[in-house]
Amino acid sequence: MTHQEPARVSPDTAYVLERAWVDGEFRDEVLVEVLSGRFSRVETGGVSAVPATRLVGLTVPGLANVHSHVPHRALRGLQRGDRQAWRWRLDQVVERLDPDSMFELARATYREMAAAGFTTVGEFHDLHHQAGGTPYEDPNLMGVVLAEAAADAGIRLTLLDACRLGTGDEELPAQALRSTDADPERWALRVGALEKTLAGSEHARVGAALPTVRAMPRDQLPVFARAAEDRALQVHLCATQDEDTECRARYGVSAARLLADAGLLGPRTAAVHATHLDDWDVALLGSTGTRVALCPTTDRDLGHGVGPARRLHEAGARLTLGSGSHAVIDPFEEMRAAELHARLVSRRRGHWSAAELLTAATREGHDALGWPDAGQIAVGRRADLVTLTARSVRTAGTGGDEQTVVFAATAADVTHVVVDGWVLAREAEHVGADLDAVVARLLR
Repeated sequence: MTHQEPARVSPDTAYVLERAWVDGEFRDEVLVEVLSGRFSRVETGGVSAVPATRLVGLTVPGLANVHSHVPHRALRGLQRGDRQAWRWRLDQVVERLDPDSMFELARATYREMAAAGFTTVGEFHDLHHQAGGTPYEDPNLMGVVLAEAAADAGIRLTLLDACRLGTGDEELPAQALRSTDADPERWALRVGALEKTLAGSEHARVGAALPTVRAMPRDQLPVFARAAEDRALQVHLCATQDEDTECRARYGVSAARLLADAGLLGPRTAAVHATHLDDWDVALLGSTGTRVALCPTTDRDLGHGVGPARRLHEAGARLTLGSGSHAVIDPFEEMRAAELHARLVSRRRGHWSAAELLTAATREGHDALGWPDAGQIAVGRRADLVTLTARSVRTAGTGGDEQTVVFAATAADVTHVVVDGWVLAREAEHVGADLDAVVARLLR
């Protein structure tokens, strides 16, 4: 099986944006010029001596999907039953995924993301081996497949390669068999080889991931922290209460404290979910400047609960957003869910402003994934544009600003997507057919 990255040349072009999010506010008639995939000019007024394409509607920077699990996309629509039933179905998918079906599922999932306005995705990747745990001849084959799928879909990728030692995660035995590394040092060698393989790619970078604090013995956590070096890092943290309870029983400290003691918290780390934390944990994540990868639609689908996101932010943590298990792939739903979920728990409104949530989904998300030159419409930044109609039944009459984007729009309102200057085609019907075919094979 060989999947080649398509040759894509970023065109030099110009746009006049009817209304665009620039410097933290919506501005009218914004002229942008693109040179070699980056913004070379950003001005209000819309006057240009060169031909320019007019984009009607509301245009925002590209959105970042900070946390993704491609295999979970096959389970959409199968959320009935309890968590045990969900895990059984996930194990079935994991057992049957091979490089070809992974490519097909990932490409369709990433195309769905791109059509929804995501221009970069962080893929939490832990299926390194064949079903049953037998290594592939190339230990990085599945990672390369994911990178090729993202390239074919036209979306940038940070491949967050997970390190799980032989102790595994007993809750997902099939996944554990396919994801174990012997030790952090050999994980680092494997990931180093993956980086060399992807070195020529303009769209893919390699990060690090830790499935949970239960994924390796306590004495190996500092070793992993050193092996991960300065890569973008994600760790699932206390999505359920059980993880923290077990950690305290085994080690006498919270899961957050265990990570901090191992040197695994800080600005390069995103704590995924971060749902069940006490006040000390909140202060710890905030004081270390750790990011939080909030996945609201996943948390509600799996019944995780609602975490203390606003308190984490006020303590110093930085909010980012992801679609996680892909019960929904819609960046606008993730943004507003952060606010609406908090309202349900607190029974009051006004936890997050629309501007804060839009910033979390654009600039902050790209920073967290190791793409600090994306997520803003500004000179020198990557030329990503996402345009939404302001005249759909959802968005009409809502003001035409960040409130519309966050609290009214959906992925269905996206009309135009540009990634690194390249215009992406919206192929919803084709994507749906691809998903039908591959999911049928995985769940038959």
